[in-house]
Order: sequence, then structure tokens, then C-alpha cells
Amino acid sequence: MRTLARLLLAALLLLAATPAHAAPPRWTWPLSDTAVERGFEPPASEYGAGNRGVDLRGEAGEAVRAVAAGRVTFAGQVGGVPVVVVDHGAERSTYQPVTAGVRVGDAVRAGEPVGRLVVEHSHCAPRACLHLGRLAGDEYLDPLAALGAGRFRLVDPDGPLPQPPAGEWSGELERPVAGPVTSAFGMRVHPVTGARKLHDGTDIAAPCGTPVRAAAAGTVSSASFAGAYGNRVDVGHGDAVTGYAHLSAMDVRPGQSVAAGDVVGRVGSTGSSTGCHLHLMLVVGGTPVDPLG
Repeated sequence: MRTLARLLLAALLLLAATPAHAAPPRWTWPLSDTAVERGFEPPASEYGAGNRGVDLRGEAGEAVRAVAAGRVTFAGQVGGVPVVVVDHGAERSTYQPVTAGVRVGDAVRAGEPVGRLVVEHSHCAPRACLHLGRLAGDEYLDPLAALGAGRFRLVDPDGPLPQPPAGEWSGELERPVAGPVTSAFGMRVHPVTGARKLHDGTDIAAPCGTPVRAAAAGTVSSASFAGAYGNRVDVGHGDAVTGYAHLSAMDVRPGQSVAAGDVVGRVGSTGSSTGCHLHLMLVVGGTPVDPLG
């Protein structure tokens, strides 16, 4: 009996020392688009062919956001390719080709920009796309499992447009400019590219040069040119971020605190735009939601 008891105790200690298969962490989407160009294809051997991450469709110059809270452990080049790595504890996320907007040692929150997407060294050249990696130690894992495979579904390209993802925010927003809504939040056919995709904000028509005011108090997280968004200012409000795009001018700088109603920029038509208007965005926990909802 004593021998059996010792064997049982040893088995229990071994089980306790062996980590259980944990559920994938919940990651937020790093880009404004949610299209997947190429999925995860782990190689059969260490040096074999495959895809050690996923390739996500993006726009050259757009902000790439951290998928989860963590700390930057690398921001530089690997073989000439600009790469950012964020450590999340048990796992790491990698972003390439991305010119870093952070430094090694910086703490980042989920949804906070870590850099800008570039076309050079893109897996989807001549188009821009983000190669997002997920590692646990030296093991490559499927990033889509952490992003939530259930968020993707195939739709008929000639059928009706699907409904946008639902979401809410408990805060209150003030209208940043006066004017009519010319394109609401939701699925639509893009007026410039003709692509069917989520319109991740609300377009409000106003003359170029009209002051754009912060919809809520917060801290400016970025203020720069962002590809199709043109000149864009993002303001953080805890778990939420408001974005102001296509600006003709930006009147704030990253790290600056603003009160609701403070001028953050001027209405414009920069980036992919058909005329003077403000593209107002609200991102909560990394997911775009209707800012006027």
C-alpha cells in the first residue's frame, strides 16, 4: 500500500508540474481591416517552408496596434525587415514589416499603436499586409485562434451586406463638428476602391478648415499621416480610443492631454477621400463600434 501511495503521489506531483493546455488569450485586431490574405501554415520542420504567422490585409502607412497589453522587447530590423515584438507574459506577438513607433522597454496597452505598416518586405507585395506572429517560447502558434476564429465567416460577394459587429461604450461623446452624416458606420461599398467592407466610423460633412474638437477628454496617442485615413489624430480614453481622420491639419501632439471640446485638428480631405469631411471613429477594446450609437 505504501508503494502504491508513493506512486500516486508522484503522479500527482508530475501532473501539477505539467502545465495544462491553456485557452488561447483574447487578442484584439491590429488593423482597421479584418481580411486575412494567408492563414497559419506551420512548417513540417524547423527550416521547412510554411507560414509561421498570418498575413492580414492593410494599407501602407496605417497604424499597427498591439493585440494585447504587454512590453516591447524588440523594435528594429531582422535581415533588413522592420520588426516589433511585444511580450505578453506566456506569449509574444510579432509584427512585420512595421516601422517602430515604440522603443524596447515601453509598456503598451491593447489597441495602442506600435508602429506603421510598410510595403517593402510585405508578404503580399506589391500590396501592403501585416505578418502577425504568435509565439510561446520557441513554438509558433496560430494568431487567428487568439483573435477568435468565430469572428470570420464567408459571405456571398454578390449578396446583401452583413451587419457590422455589435459593441457599446459606457462613456459619452460630444459631436466634434456640426454637419450632416454622409456615410454611417457599417458595411458598405467603398466609394473609392469599390470594395465591400466595414466602414469603421461615421463621415460628417463640413467645410475644409472647420475646427475638429475632441469628443471626450483624454490623451493624444498618435497624430500623423495614416495611409488611406490621411492625417489622423487618435485620443485615448481608457479602454476606448476616438479617431479623427482625413484632417487638413493636426493641432495636437502625442502625449498631450485634451479636454472635451478642445481643437485637435481641422476638417480636410487627405488620404483616400472624395471631399471635405471628418471620419470619426470609436474603438473599444480594439473593436470599432458606432461612434454615434
